[in-house]
Amino acid sequence: MASPLSVAALAAGLAITSPSPDNSRTLTVRVAGDCSEAAREVVEKTGGQLLSVQPLGDSCIITVLVQGNGQRPRKVTVKVPM
Repeated sequence: MASPLSVAALAAGLAITSPSPDNSRTLTVRVAGDCSEAAREVVEKTGGQLLSVQPLGDSCIITVLVQGNGQRPRKVTVKVPM
């Protein structure tokens, strides 16, 4: 399961890790809307693992990986109003 920090970072927008001139890594978060609560609810209701969160207009597009009963996990995408 994703850590609360990674959920918050993904839910806040797009998290990008890029190398800096001194070869260290920098985390940049673009905030277009707050989808953190919606992401938390979808993960809780599906019992899945958070893959991505994308704010889109007045909605959040949330994708989770849900384990099947002895089958391959399936990817589930949910659109939630913000």
